[in-house]
Order: sequence, then C-alpha cells, then structure tokens
Amino acid sequence: MLTLTLILLPLVAGLILFGLRGNAIRQVALVAALAELALALYAVSVFRPDASSQFALSYPWIGSLGINFSIGIDGVSVLLVVLSTALVPLIVLSTFNHSYRNPSAFYALILAMQSALVGVFTAKDAFLFYLFFEAALIPIYFIAAIWGGENRVRVTFKFFIYTLFGSLFMLLGLVYLYLQTPLDPQTFAHSADLTAFYALNLSAEQQGYLFWALFIGFAIKMPVFPFHTWQPDTYVESPTPATMLLAGIMLKMGTYGLIRLVLPIVPLGLDRWGTTALVLSIIGIVYGSIIAIQQRDMKRLVAYSSFAHVGLMSAGILSQTLDGVQGSLIQMLTHGLNVVGLFFIVDIIASRTRSRELSQLGGITQNTPNLTVYFIILMLGSVALPLTNGFVGEFLLLRGVYEYNTWLGAVAGLTIILGAVYMLRMVQKSMFGVRTPLTEHVTDLNLSEKLVLIPLAVLVFAIGLSPNSFLKLTEPAVAALLQSMVR
Repeated sequence: MLTLTLILLPLVAGLILFGLRGNAIRQVALVAALAELALALYAVSVFRPDASSQFALSYPWIGSLGINFSIGIDGVSVLLVVLSTALVPLIVLSTFNHSYRNPSAFYALILAMQSALVGVFTAKDAFLFYLFFEAALIPIYFIAAIWGGENRVRVTFKFFIYTLFGSLFMLLGLVYLYLQTPLDPQTFAHSADLTAFYALNLSAEQQGYLFWALFIGFAIKMPVFPFHTWQPDTYVESPTPATMLLAGIMLKMGTYGLIRLVLPIVPLGLDRWGTTALVLSIIGIVYGSIIAIQQRDMKRLVAYSSFAHVGLMSAGILSQTLDGVQGSLIQMLTHGLNVVGLFFIVDIIASRTRSRELSQLGGITQNTPNLTVYFIILMLGSVALPLTNGFVGEFLLLRGVYEYNTWLGAVAGLTIILGAVYMLRMVQKSMFGVRTPLTEHVTDLNLSEKLVLIPLAVLVFAIGLSPNSFLKLTEPAVAALLQSMVR
C-alpha cells in the first residue's frame, strides 16, 4: 500500500486544492508535498538494497486483456521516487514570493504531475507505465500554456506535437511487444507485465525496429539530439516552477525508460543500433555545450546545459555497462537537484533586476553574499568538481562510455571542459565585475529563498562526500538487469 499511497496522496491533495480559496492554498500544497516526502524517506529507510521489487501491489485492471495495476519500488526506481518527492516541496516553496492567478489550479496541477511521475517510476505493467507517462504531460502542458510567457501558445503547441509524435512510436512498440507474449491458458489473454516483455525471445530484426520505436519515444522526452528543438523554448517560456519540473524530474522519464524498457527488452537491437544512438547522444553533449557558451539569456543557458547533461546520461545508459547505468541513475538525482537550484537562482536574479541578459548584469555579489555562495556551490556541482554530487555521476558515466568505446569516451569528456566554460562565465558575468543600473539595488536572499537553497547546497556535498550511501541502493538491481540482457 505504501507505493499506492505515494501515487494517490498528491493527486487527492490536488483535488482538494481545486476547491480551496484564499491565502492558505500554497501552504496546503506545501504540507501535502512534505507529507509525500516523509513517506518516500520512510520507504528508503526500510528499503532492502537488492534486486527485488518492494512495497509491491498488483491487481487486475483490464483483466480480460491481461493488463494489471502493478506497482512497486526497486533499485532502478528508488532514487527517482526520492527525487520526485524531494523536489516538489522545494518547487512549491520557491513560489512563495510570486503570485499566480488561479493559484488553486496552479498548485493542483503541480501535485497532479508529481502523482503521475511517481506512477511512471513505480509501474510494473507496460500499459500502466504508458498511462502515467502520458498523464505526466497533461499538467505541465496546462501550466506552461496558462502561466507561461507571451509566446506560450506557439511553444506549448510545438511541445505537444513533439510529445505526441514520440508517444505514438512508443505505443506502437508496446502494443507489438504485448502481442508477442504467450496467451494465458485460463484467460486467453496476452500479458502486459514488464517481466513478460523481458522474457520474450525476439529476432534481431524485430528488436532493431522495436529499439527505434522505444528510443525515439524516450529520446524526445529527454531530449536527445536531434529531437531537442522543443526544449529550449519550452524551458524559457514556461514559468520557473514548470521549468524546474521539466528539467528536474520530467526529463528523467526518458532516461528511466531507456533503463527499464530498452536495455532488458531489446539487447540485440542495442547491439545493432546502440552505437548510432550513443553517437547521437554525444553529439548532443558537444552541441548543447557549444550553444550554451553562446547564450546571453541565463535561463536559456541553463536549458542548454541541461540538454548537454542529458546527452551524457543517455550515452552512459547506452554503453550497457554497470558504471554507465549506475552513473546515469546517480546523475539523474544530482542533475535534478542542481538544475532546479540553478533555475531558481536565475529566477531570483530576474525578479530583482527584471533581466536575464548577462550583458545587463554584473556586480550582484556586492549586495548578495548569501546568493553568491549558493550560486557558486550549485555551479560547482553542475561542473562536477570532485567532492560535489556532480562528480560521482559524471565520473561513472564517462568511465562507462570509455569502457564501451575509447574515442567516444574521450569526446564525451568534453562535457567537463565545456561545462566549466559556460558555467563559470555565467557566474562571472552576472555576479562579479561592475554593477549596472539594474543591479545597484539588488537585495540578498529572504527566508523562503534560503529554505529552498540550503537543502540543495547541503546535498551537493552530502552526495559528493558519501556517494556509496546512494549507489548501494541501486547496484544489485542494475547488475541483475544487465545480467538479464545476456540471452
């Protein structure tokens, strides 16, 4: 029941919020998000670091078709459940200095998205996974379309078309896999259970087609080059809480899908096409980093930085190595924490100066010592400085890609150099140097802003100094998954 409660609690809280009016709405949303986090932390405290699915629940959903409501938490999903529940309270708290029209709907949609995201990371049935996967897109679409910038209609339409295109590919692949499972002798139905998909013995040709059907669906969500063109505009035009949800959690649906579905179901397809997809991921690393260096808008710069980091996660997964997959899971966690902090700091600067343009900023640190410290800490985590959270994942990812192919590993390593260039440049241009008319009277962090940034800064060092506390939760499940690929 614990997993089901994690899915239902934010959804029920969101429905309650729809009926509320007045100043208590955001406080109720925060309490609900904190309760969800407390449940997730309890789950982690009693979680056994092995390959089994825990807190599992399964009962017939569409029994005549062999489709079940089957959920559980294992080593592949546990960090992502923690990420989904840890970030939402911080995202809700980050809105306390802003006013949004129709706040009951705004916060209800945030909680509804959290419910769907937890569902994605805990689903053990293919069509239940697909249902949650698509359901997570609905709240973010409306948040961006209603509370976004002046170009929100065009941008959200493009986002919708891209995601619809990817979803159709993924659905076709899942339906084909479902029809390949043997009929149950009692119900005469196929099975949509993921373990039934894992047991299929498909030809190399079948797996090749299925690889692309699934990969395209997930690559658009991450996104991976060349399926990324929806991402920068959507991140920039969306209100900052929506951008945090997109970059911090939602893109991990794609990387998680690669691990959960692509690796164990189509290993022969990976043998044939994995290098091609890995090269696309590495192109995204270099391309995203170069474009980030050229950006003048801070929010767009962080968006391209996120795109580059996702390319490295995808490459690590496609390397099919223990280090690569382990690195991707820990990097999903650390990237989510760091990128949410960076987008929040950009929002703080923009709200105080009315600008995100680096050419109009400078000298902010003279009035904001606290903001400067947190900005530098999160920047160091993002560029993977040793002893920070970003170093653990990037080291494992690069080692995994290097193990797969030396030359591709060397090119992927450019992400560290290029990342340092654009991140250090952003901090230097905005925080140091001569003050401008827009930055003369900038004030330092208030209490609610500190409450968002303090836990993020602590986790930069906590994960960096004690990575084994997190890696031990995932290693048995990842090792078992990779072993299942040997057919």
